[in-house]
Amino acid sequence: MRAGTTTDFDDAAERGAPRRERLPSGMLDMILKPRTIAVVGASRSPNTIGHQILANLVHRGFTGSVFPVNPKASAVNSIRAVPSVGAIGEPVDVAIIVVPKERVANVAEECGAAGVRGLVVISAGFREVGGEGVAREQALMEIVRRHGMRMVGPNCMGVINADPAFSMNATFAPVMPPFGAAAFVSQSGAFGLSVLDYASEYGIGVGQFVSVGNKPDVSGNDLLLQWESDPAVSTILMYVENVGNPQKFLDIASRITRRKPIIALKSGRSMSGARAAASHTGALAASDATVDALLQQAGVLRARSMEELFDMAMAFTPQPMPRSRRTAVITNAGGPGILVADALEAHGIEVPELDAATVAALTPLLPGEASLRNPLDMIAAATPSSYRAALGAVLADPGIHAAVAIFVPPLGIRAEDVAEAIVAAAATHPAKPVLAVLMGREGLPAGRAELRAAGIPAYIFPESAARALQALNKQREWLERPIVPWEPLPVDHGRARSIIDAARATTRHKLGELEALELFAAYGIPTAPARVATSAEEAAAIGEELGYPVVLKIVSPDIVHKSDVGGIVTGVDDADEAVAGYDRIIDAVRRGAPAATITGVLVQRMVRGGRELIAGMSRERLFGPLVMFGLGGIYVEALGDVTFRMAPFGDAEARDMVRGIRGVSLLGAIRGEPAVDVDAIVAVLRRISQLAADFPEIAELDVNPLLAFGDGVVAVDARVMLAE
Repeated sequence: MRAGTTTDFDDAAERGAPRRERLPSGMLDMILKPRTIAVVGASRSPNTIGHQILANLVHRGFTGSVFPVNPKASAVNSIRAVPSVGAIGEPVDVAIIVVPKERVANVAEECGAAGVRGLVVISAGFREVGGEGVAREQALMEIVRRHGMRMVGPNCMGVINADPAFSMNATFAPVMPPFGAAAFVSQSGAFGLSVLDYASEYGIGVGQFVSVGNKPDVSGNDLLLQWESDPAVSTILMYVENVGNPQKFLDIASRITRRKPIIALKSGRSMSGARAAASHTGALAASDATVDALLQQAGVLRARSMEELFDMAMAFTPQPMPRSRRTAVITNAGGPGILVADALEAHGIEVPELDAATVAALTPLLPGEASLRNPLDMIAAATPSSYRAALGAVLADPGIHAAVAIFVPPLGIRAEDVAEAIVAAAATHPAKPVLAVLMGREGLPAGRAELRAAGIPAYIFPESAARALQALNKQREWLERPIVPWEPLPVDHGRARSIIDAARATTRHKLGELEALELFAAYGIPTAPARVATSAEEAAAIGEELGYPVVLKIVSPDIVHKSDVGGIVTGVDDADEAVAGYDRIIDAVRRGAPAATITGVLVQRMVRGGRELIAGMSRERLFGPLVMFGLGGIYVEALGDVTFRMAPFGDAEARDMVRGIRGVSLLGAIRGEPAVDVDAIVAVLRRISQLAADFPEIAELDVNPLLAFGDGVVAVDARVMLAE
């Protein structure tokens, strides 16, 4: 008898398994859109996972054929059982495996021999437990590869396709989400259960759901490729715990986000944990900022919590994208209106004054006590008809491109009626998105159905609507951004190669500062002229040659931060000061770092003024070369006001890095000083990006400070570490 009516950014290549360069469209259909399912380990005991999965398939109306596999039962859940997959007697698209870990490999072998095309292994006890579990997972993958199968799991909660054409709930989750255009991949089974509960409670449509578990085969990247061209999927949601193949994720996601939004929740605020690093860039790259860099560079919207994830997901309805960040707020209570306006502005959304013609149109519609500004406070007496008229008026304003309607339920007015009014007003201006905030204990449940049916996202809290509108605007801005292929800049590659090769020939892992400055100059990065002195008299002579004032800096392969050991003297104005400064540096370093090898003292033309910035690169094991930009100086690590991007990149990414720091306003005109030359900063970032891509031998580098002026930049301190 048959039931029914007929990343993570992880990648298995990181664990040594051979990978397909790119999945053809629909290559995971056997798992996500099956016609026949075998549940191996289906049980008659109601308190088992095998029983729950079979029950979910049957009770949720799976439209294909389902076969319980249990050698000790003649029937399970009133469906005739078979003793083995081989005994089914017809092709099976996917087998759901729910047996003890010791039996999984044998079952997988049997499935392969029977021609099963896909596996979903629910069973745990593999790599996640370490020890024997690692070997057990490797043996399982060998079977999967040998038979040409695809596998989700092990250690997962299963897969769902809520499309009525399949109606498949092959998980042990007690709920089935409402059908919608979102696809969700979760690295955590427990988080997946919460996701499905939340989606069901708030009516968020999820078409496909995959819990990937340990993902030695099917990864988040594979699912992105599967969903890229699936017309049933318009939004992709991801929950990931670790990053496996960032470059592949970047290639895939940056292509997909041009067609459909990807929203990711990445747990863990630190990827690498604390580690020793020889440069500021290396220390800062060990933080969660690198994940932000990857997601921003790929056009992925990052959620900081599950609440944010769904706030954003709800925003991507059939409504249009806003044409700009200019937004109107209408409310029947002043306090919530102010809260929304504050939240919007905190998320970069503009709340401008309404056009005079709009105010004139609103005046006869509302009582005299109403505040005809933005936010538009209609006061508590506002009726559903007030909402319809006022919302229609502000949407007609040519300077407004989105609206947030807030309703706080007073006595005598039903939320359902207000919701219907919001829907009616929004329908008259279909080119502008509308979001609703229905506050109060009964507000959202009462009016949600009407709003959801019209594609209008409804929230309980003002901050949720602000996050959602910010996500819509970020997606629009990403789509409007031109695609410009990366092109290398003209550089002196040969000179750079000779500098690095000379250092490696002497087995050094750190370039001298003069070498580092020469390396930057070879790549077109402006530097302050400098030479190395090995005596006080030579320092004075170099100062005369370069022109005073100069700066003196210790040169030692053993000293990373010169100021910590008294290794810098600034403002040297003549030969006598140069001699005294040289002797003072040598004495201070010998006392502060007696074991350090002293090569000499760098004499460098002093550059006065400018704003201190930092630019650098750190080569991470997973991410590859990461270029950093931020506010410079000795407090850069304490402030942490930096941005990252994966190299190489072009102008657009470099400009995003500059705009992305919290202190970006410090680069503008301040107290009579002109704004810094952003084009020059962008050029430096691009050149560092190219240098990192051209020379994998470079492990870390810093330009700190990079002094920025109104008409250019100058690198005055350089540090370059080579890989061992």
